[in-house]
Amino acid sequence: MDDEAFLDYVAGCLGQLPGVAAVTLGGSRAEGMHRPDSDWDFSIYYRGHFDPQTLRDIGWPGEVFEVGGWSKGAFNSGAWLEVDGRRTDVHYRDLDVVDREITASREGRFTIEPLLFHLAGLPSYLVLAELSVKRVLRGSLPTPDYPPALRQRARETWWGRADITFGYARSYHAPQARLTQCVGLVAQAASQAAHAVLAARGEWITNEKTLLTRAGLRQVDELIAAVRPDPGTLRDIVDKTHAACADAVRQAQCANSG
Repeated sequence: MDDEAFLDYVAGCLGQLPGVAAVTLGGSRAEGMHRPDSDWDFSIYYRGHFDPQTLRDIGWPGEVFEVGGWSKGAFNSGAWLEVDGRRTDVHYRDLDVVDREITASREGRFTIEPLLFHLAGLPSYLVLAELSVKRVLRGSLPTPDYPPALRQRARETWWGRADITFGYARSYHAPQARLTQCVGLVAQAASQAAHAVLAARGEWITNEKTLLTRAGLRQVDELIAAVRPDPGTLRDIVDKTHAACADAVRQAQCANSG
């Protein structure tokens, strides 16, 4: 089947599951930035309760996780499937959590959840970012704005984490020439700083794949590529990356203030 027929088929199946109020297409395909081999990211929005067994019962091959299987917070779980020969992810999104995050964002409140494969962790307001780029296939959903209070608080929180992480890398790993630990923290801190940049701009982002590029921090790649396992080189890389990130955050903040 062609892409539109595929979307209609999957959305129809997901939309009929008990408790599901809305179905969306997300990720690169919703944003028009996909490659031919990109997977398909769907989200089902439910309120109150969703039973993953009903998704298993459709019969698509793959792995369906229980609610809460990935995280106890906003990104609770999902499924990795193959549908019509296409790699297809289905994410579970609790509308009660969405409502809570909309309220919290207006007050500048959010949490950061550790999640596999993510350097900096994910902010709970990501469920709102998803709504900003969604393509609604079934039902209706809000499109939240990026509140001023969240811009300020998220920028402060993410840069605070980045600053401390850079400091630890310089003080404890660089002097001992512990290359892997030092570079790992530099990468993590750069990702945290990139979140701070986008928060200062009031730009939603839905994952870390394009985080450094969107924040204008792709030059960090060149700095890390020049690393050698000696204290002087490691300190220099920490300092240069810290300075580049601090400048990017400062510019984003000034642009937003103006």
